[in-house]
This record gives sequence, structure tokens and C-alpha cells, in this order.
Amino acid sequence: MERTKKLVAYFSCGGVTARAAQKIADAAEADLFEIAPAVRYTAADLDWTDKNSRSTKEMNDPDCRPQMAGRVENIGDYGVVFVGFPIWWYVAPRIVQTFLESADFSGKTIVPFFTSGGSGEGRTAEILKKSAPDCAWKPCRRFTGGESAEDVRAWLSSLGL
Repeated sequence: MERTKKLVAYFSCGGVTARAAQKIADAAEADLFEIAPAVRYTAADLDWTDKNSRSTKEMNDPDCRPQMAGRVENIGDYGVVFVGFPIWWYVAPRIVQTFLESADFSGKTIVPFFTSGGSGEGRTAEILKKSAPDCAWKPCRRFTGGESAEDVRAWLSSLGL
């Protein structure tokens, strides 16, 4: 069976990435999966100015892999997986690595996208590719939250998707 189904998997705390993921899922006719942490983040957990906040501790530990609340049971059905997240400390949050290491993505096309008010992707692609090395990776795309459905369709078309 040819794997033509698409999945948009995303991690979002403030809703911006969730909205971008929904636009992509609609435009790509893809299924949607939230990469949710087993323990949801509080506002205090996300306070990047606090050196003892949960997010700061996770991002300072390259081996940290926060647990997910669920998993994609039928990952083998998908040929293309969009992976979305906000940028934290110029990289993807550690839970995105948890997701990519939770299943066999070999042979799939991975399309990373991130949301950011101004930060670039930093070393995101380099780091994420280590978590799922046997994939065809597309370039990261930054979303600000203001993209139209037409913008998203044009992006998908430019990727051949």
C-alpha cells in the first residue's frame, strides 16, 4: 500500500502553533495530532526568565525527553508528517524530540514548521534530524500566525505536496 496519507503533528502552548497546524491540515487534507505533554505546562513552567522553570531546565538538558500524553498508533499509514512547534531557545522544545523518537519514521517525508514572533530556526533542523535520521527532511518553515490559507497552499505547492 502506498503511504499517501499526511499527518500534522504539533506541540503548542499558547495556541499560535495549533492555529498554524490547523491551517496546514486543512490545506494538505491531513490528519491532526497534538503532541501533548503528559503533564501540561503552567505559566510558571513556561517562564523563560526563571532559571528554575520547567521549560528552562528541559532546554538546558539536551538529553531531556518530556513524556507525551499519547502517541500516534498508526504512524505506518502516513508518508508525510508535518511537525510543528514554537521555537524555544532557538530550537524545538525537547518534547518534539520525544515525538520523533517515539516511532519509526524511516522512509517518511518530514516537514518541520515552527512559530515565532521573530526568532529563526537556529540549530533546529540539525538537532531534529538526529531524532529521525532515516527520513527525507524538507526545510523548516517559520509561521508568524498571520498566514492566509492561500499562503499555506502556496507553500505546500512549492514543496510538491
